[in-house]
Amino acid sequence: MSESSVSKRLSAILAADIAGYTRLMEVDSDGTVAAWQAARLNVIDPSIAGHAGRIVKHTGDGFLAEFSTVQAAVECAVAMQRGLASSSLQFRMGINLGDIIDDGEDIHGEGVNIAARIEALAEERGISISGAAYEQVRNRLDYQFEDTGEHEVKHVSAPVRVFRVVVDGGEAPSSENDKPFLPDKPSVAVLPFDNMSGDPEQEYFSDGIAEDIITDLSKASRLLVIARNSSFAYKGQSPDIRKVCRELGVQYVLEGSVRRSGNRVRINAQLINGIDGGHIWADRYDREMEDIFVVQDEVTLEIVTALQVELTPQEEDRREGRSKANPAALDHLYRGRSCLLKFTPDALNESRAMFEKAIDIDPDTAEAYAMLSVILCTEYFNGWNNADANSLDQVLALAQKACEVDEKDAIVQFALSLCQTWRRDLDAAQQAGERAIELDPNLAQGYTALGQALDFKGDHGRAADMFKQGLLLDPQYDLLLHFQGRAEMALGLYDQAEANFIRRIIRSPDTDMTRAYLAALYGDAGRIDEAREIWRELMEINPNFNAERVRSTLPYIVSNFFDRFFGGLKKADLIR
Repeated sequence: MSESSVSKRLSAILAADIAGYTRLMEVDSDGTVAAWQAARLNVIDPSIAGHAGRIVKHTGDGFLAEFSTVQAAVECAVAMQRGLASSSLQFRMGINLGDIIDDGEDIHGEGVNIAARIEALAEERGISISGAAYEQVRNRLDYQFEDTGEHEVKHVSAPVRVFRVVVDGGEAPSSENDKPFLPDKPSVAVLPFDNMSGDPEQEYFSDGIAEDIITDLSKASRLLVIARNSSFAYKGQSPDIRKVCRELGVQYVLEGSVRRSGNRVRINAQLINGIDGGHIWADRYDREMEDIFVVQDEVTLEIVTALQVELTPQEEDRREGRSKANPAALDHLYRGRSCLLKFTPDALNESRAMFEKAIDIDPDTAEAYAMLSVILCTEYFNGWNNADANSLDQVLALAQKACEVDEKDAIVQFALSLCQTWRRDLDAAQQAGERAIELDPNLAQGYTALGQALDFKGDHGRAADMFKQGLLLDPQYDLLLHFQGRAEMALGLYDQAEANFIRRIIRSPDTDMTRAYLAALYGDAGRIDEAREIWRELMEINPNFNAERVRSTLPYIVSNFFDRFFGGLKKADLIR
């Protein structure tokens, strides 16, 4: 590509994607593809052409368009949302005015980046615009603009002010069919419980209570329970319950609050129907801390009873016989979980100290041993805190100790599966992953661990199915898109793999590894310029990226993926 083929200009950029696309594909892939094609043919393409815009590219579950004026972009977005009101697909749209770089095939630059980021802030069937775009149209269009404040945007030094476009006298265009695609069994999401203790630092405790209730509910095979990672994405918000249900694909939401005072804890909980907003059940519990497990059991039983969910005999047995909690050990366990979520080398060290303290207080805290094993695994495959292959012996010892304490804990089996994967004992990893799912049919980590073991063994098709099920339970866990794309790439399903890699990059803009996979895919498909552009982005993020570390770290026993990965990078002349 010559420098003369590159142009720079000021443009209005419209970025759009389909809310909940991954879940829609899981529930009805044929119907979703048909609806997407119909939306493009009947609404999107003619609307953009009619407003003198151009589609720059489609991104699997969305598109990027360019207009000469912001007014044209906003009017087009409103026309599209009105035209799509009867569609089962819910689009989010973001518009920005900014400088772009056009290489003849794609557009790049901060103007595009901001449009993509504010699109992610839009509501379903909604339109958000940047402050720069707002200044161009505030006195030219008959719509109202709601100021949502300034937002931090990745790769942009200053906060960006964002406005919501309000049309039709109030809300953005909506449909009477705004209902979630529901599974064929009762489904529930547990939102983070409010911390009512008067001390913001006690938030880890209310989070821990809600997470334990998720774990207890997850063991009911005739119930679908959304993973903590996704339901806690609403932390710090006051979301519309119906919106939560649409986004997560569930019918019911459990919300509540926790007040901790000395050695007593008060829990309020209520179950809400997200379709009509009606209350199904509510109760309050005021107990000693050592009885917290009893409270969690009671909440779980009340919910499954209210939803008329029948527990299997095995699930009934697993509810019996839980001992009283050790308040101090439980406190450190909750603190350790909270630190672990920060996912940095320093946070892992802090989390490790908390789990070790929990074990010092109560040596029978099985989850603490399991989490110490997971921490070491995480440090190993990320190259953090001087972890190396020698650390894997300690990883195994911790996982085995967790099994000795409680082999019927699904998290313990997940940790063992993860450990055995990185120790390259893939048969044992598969066995532990299957056991984790047997114990907890809603454990997204269990499907992830089993999928990893199957993928590395060469059973890429079944691995992709496991990752899809994981996404159904944890739709916000973008790393599953990375794993699923990798399995599809090994199968040669490049269109599906590309869509998942792009979705992962949109959700996690700083990822280097997903970009490496996508560059290899483009190279192997003969799309050399695209491969080199993605590689350029990768090098900006991580100049020290080493492709050979992929071979030395990932424990494949078949060559399908490596052949495509290294072959594609070589075809694009990105490695020797």
